[in-house]
This record gives sequence, structure tokens and C-alpha cells, in this order.
Amino acid sequence: CIRRYDSGRDGYIDLMELKLMMEKLGAPQTHLGLKNMIKEVDEDFDGKLSFREFLLIFHKAAAGELEEDSGLLTLAKLSEIDVSIEGVKGAKNFFEAKVQALSSASKFEAEIKAEQDERKREEEERKHRRAAFRELKSAFTQ
Repeated sequence: CIRRYDSGRDGYIDLMELKLMMEKLGAPQTHLGLKNMIKEVDEDFDGKLSFREFLLIFHKAAAGELEEDSGLLTLAKLSEIDVSIEGVKGAKNFFEAKVQALSSASKFEAEIKAEQDERKREEEERKHRRAAFRELKSAFTQ
């Protein structure tokens, strides 16, 4: 869905692309409404939506974390698939794409956690080496 509206082909949905998306979905928003929509999920404060931030819309909608009058809630509802229109194969492709996107997001989170754990382990090793060095040093300075 995000690629369809990313007319700049930069991997992001900017304000004008979001405006066009909402108009095509039949739920046009004011300029201020669009800015608020972006602000609500813009984790890196760059003023545009990355794929991860776009997925966050659906995550927040599923968790009930979006305001009832939020344009993002409207977007999440309008972007859901209707099996009677798309057919089972279309629904299958839609959900497989969503699952893959969510699993790559959790894979990304797992990689970050692994890096953080590795840094902690390396810091602990450094502390142990320093302590061992101090102990050896004190044996020689007596």
C-alpha cells in the first residue's frame, strides 16, 4: 500500500503523498489534520512516514491507541481488506505481506536487542580485565 502512494519513490510518505492517499481512500483531511496524522507516528521526527511508521498506524489501531476522530484510525479502517471484493487470494496476499512486514520489524527489534546485549557483555568483559589488571599491578607494586 505504501509503495502505491510513494510517488517520490524515496521509501517515505510525505505530507502531499499522504494527502493524495487519503483523498483516494475517500477520506480527505485538512492540512493540519495531515500534519497531526504524521506527528502521531513519526518516531524519528522527520515529518514523513517510513514503512515502519506506516505499519505503526495499524499496530496502534489494533491496540486501540488511536483517537476516534484520528485520521490515522480512518486510514487503518479504510486500508483493511474486504474479502468479498478482493477474494480469498487477494486477502491471503494482503495478510502475508502484513505478516512479513511485522516479522521483519520484530527481526529488526531482535537485532537491536542482540547488539545491546553484545555491548553490555563487552563492557562487563572490560571491567573484569581492568579489575584483573589492577590486581596484578598491585602484586608488583608491593
